Amino acid sequence: MPPILNVQGISKAFGANPLFQNVSFTVSEGDRIGLIGPNGSGKSTLLRILAGTEVPDSGNVAVRKRLRLSYVAQDSKFRSGESVRSVVERALQNSSAPESERGAYFAETLGRAGFEDLEAEAGALSGGWQKRLAIVEALVQAPDVLLLDEPTNHLDLAGIEWLESLLEARFACVVVSHDRYFLENVATETAELSRVYPDGLLRVRGKYSTFLEKKEEFLHAQGKRQEALENLVHSEIEWLRRGAKARTRKSKARIDKAGELMSELADLNARTRSTTAQIDFSATDRKTKRLIELESVSCQLGDRTLFERLSFIVSAGMRVGLVGPNGSGKTTLLRLLRGELAPSDGEIRRADWLRIVYFDQSRKLDENVTLRRALAPEGDSVIYQDRVIHVASWAARFLFTGEQLNQPVERLSGGERARVLIAQLMLQPADVLLLDEPTNDLDIPTLEILEESLLEFRGSLVLVTHDRYMLDRVSTIVLGLDGQSGAESFADYAQWELWQDECKGAKNVTERVQPDASSRPETQAKKKLSYLEAREYAGIEQRIAEAEQLLQSRRAEMENPAIVSDGPRLLAAHAELEAAQKNLDALYARWAELEEKAESAARST
Repeated sequence: MPPILNVQGISKAFGANPLFQNVSFTVSEGDRIGLIGPNGSGKSTLLRILAGTEVPDSGNVAVRKRLRLSYVAQDSKFRSGESVRSVVERALQNSSAPESERGAYFAETLGRAGFEDLEAEAGALSGGWQKRLAIVEALVQAPDVLLLDEPTNHLDLAGIEWLESLLEARFACVVVSHDRYFLENVATETAELSRVYPDGLLRVRGKYSTFLEKKEEFLHAQGKRQEALENLVHSEIEWLRRGAKARTRKSKARIDKAGELMSELADLNARTRSTTAQIDFSATDRKTKRLIELESVSCQLGDRTLFERLSFIVSAGMRVGLVGPNGSGKTTLLRLLRGELAPSDGEIRRADWLRIVYFDQSRKLDENVTLRRALAPEGDSVIYQDRVIHVASWAARFLFTGEQLNQPVERLSGGERARVLIAQLMLQPADVLLLDEPTNDLDIPTLEILEESLLEFRGSLVLVTHDRYMLDRVSTIVLGLDGQSGAESFADYAQWELWQDECKGAKNVTERVQPDASSRPETQAKKKLSYLEAREYAGIEQRIAEAEQLLQSRRAEMENPAIVSDGPRLLAAHAELEAAQKNLDALYARWAELEEKAESAARST
């Protein structure tokens, strides 16, 4: 099947610095491509070239005739005064959907997205809801290809799951993301844009875990080739040093071949020369066990209660994952812990002389200063762990070059700004780290270094992140805010998800058992099993029994030592377990619905 988007041999540079060179990339119908790569490799630029909003310096871009493209940038921007309704209606005007179907499409898409107040001003929405609206704006245009740049930034965990379900549709999509669970769940292919590859890009069909396996194989083979080349070049240099005569045709050919080998080795060495950020937070030597105590704490914003009667202790060495939907009060709770806000009710006690370091998700940096001043405000050096380090060496720890030191902060990418903030935090010894969405914009290698640093940090940590992989790996306890003023603590993120599902199930049962009085007569009139429903009801107990057996077998697989020690198989087994659990939950919910209808019909006869 011919590609619907085809870029061949494209290059792009900003000033003297090339982003990528001679890269080729295709998109075919039904592709779901996860695009990854180090910060600064040009992922967003490549996406804009695919969208047609940026032109490459060289190469060709071919687009199938009448192809409909929708592009969602990292930062969502809407016109001043626009409502949610007007944003989507304007997007519908560009849609290929027949005018008679637009109303239904409008209601269905916004309903699935969870928007309730369609007259709310788009620009006044939270970051997560602005991102949802930008995705809806792109979707209602019925694209053949959807291009998404870091769509999980600002989305809460429920929003990410909503997006995962959306991307199961038939249109093709290219998604720039560093969320590893998201890539595993969504991508059918993964492509990494990086100078380490001969063609500037490595693309592998399959899940993200399959990509990691193939990448390791490729880099291992490339390492072997590099080692062999080094030996060959060493031999050729020794031969040349012995005074090889270039008069004979054979000697001249060997000299030319030696030159080619040296060029190939130099290219390999240049491509494989890589560095990683050196992140290491400084903890104090405090011996206090209880650092922050919350006793029956409630918090209200205006007439809305975010959470109430919350009692929780942050003790030494604890790593807390703070989760909840957008607007549930996660950032507000961090500000309460920090002492920036006071609770509406209850008491917060902090240990004496407690040192708290806070990472703000808004990434507030003075854009007018240079990178040098942002990293070292008081001179040309910093003091880190009682050692004086020159600003150039300090910058190199965070992958900045000497040439970048004099450029303004406003020219830095989102990932580079995050690294500057982390550099600033590392200079402050901490008893407690409060991190609000530190993973936004960071590339995967830097995420892995950050995770290692947090695991080695001897102090306490409260972490807000939408990165489920980091939550699972780093947190020792999960504190969940449900958005309905409730809060509970859990052993891990999976337990929080199960609690959420149980709460939703209980709410649905309550709504079925206690219908609104005004709608009761109409509801009862409808509660009669159809022929197909009667057949479904007769066989549903058998289906539930089979689903329970399947769930038990999936749980047994998760405990198999051979699977537990194999990362890709463990991920696949976990996904199968989740699918089996969801199927069983759905069957139980359907059984309750059919049973209620059957009993209602029996009572009315």
